[in-house]
Amino acid sequence: MKIEQIKNNAFSMPITTPSAPLIDYKFKDREYLIISYETDIELLKEVVPEPLKVISNVVHFEFMKMPDSAGFGSFKESGQVIEVEYNGRKGLYSHLMFVDDVASIVAGREVWGFPKKYGFPSLDVDVDTLTGRLKYNQTEVAIGTMGYKYYEGDIAATKSALETTPNYILKVIPSVTGKGTDVCQLIEYYMADVNVKGVWTGPAALQLFEHALAPVAQLPIKKVIGGKHQIVDFTLSYGNVLFDYLK
Repeated sequence: MKIEQIKNNAFSMPITTPSAPLIDYKFKDREYLIISYETDIELLKEVVPEPLKVISNVVHFEFMKMPDSAGFGSFKESGQVIEVEYNGRKGLYSHLMFVDDVASIVAGREVWGFPKKYGFPSLDVDVDTLTGRLKYNQTEVAIGTMGYKYYEGDIAATKSALETTPNYILKVIPSVTGKGTDVCQLIEYYMADVNVKGVWTGPAALQLFEHALAPVAQLPIKKVIGGKHQIVDFTLSYGNVLFDYLK
């Protein structure tokens, strides 16, 4: 393989059969259960990287089911998102993510820098209850429940928020020397081509359990604010580097 070929074709590993194809990542019928809760704002400040600023004590715990994802197939995901601000713009910072699809983990980390680890999320309707679960290996670390389709939400407002809210990630790629990192960047991305198919709210509850390697409970629940259930089509846009910690 010639040097020029490597330059032209290097996008994801392994180079001869990339785990992440260079495509538009389109998601159809992506289903979310989002349970918002209050936690200790000082703990949030400890995990949110500067120059992002924590603007509230609210954490959003997400359980997601993605049955039709270009390049990835069908998989599930769960994690925590924190409300932040960057240069006066309010957005969301991805803190922890757990996914049951290797291709999604690889692409998410290599391309955008999503903080993904392998886990076993689920999202199902249990009679009259929408139920999200997250296991790390065989151990349950989170359970979220919400009354199924109690109240219809505002589709237009949800679409606007998804399209206009910046999302932030801390992308880290370690150095092969074992000393420091080769890449350490603050990334921004947006959702595009958003089509909201349904939004609902209802009574919600959330439990987080202590785990050494899946520390979702390190942002403990003080008060559950509420739940939101939504089904959305969208394109995951490529991102921008906002801040390079190595320069």
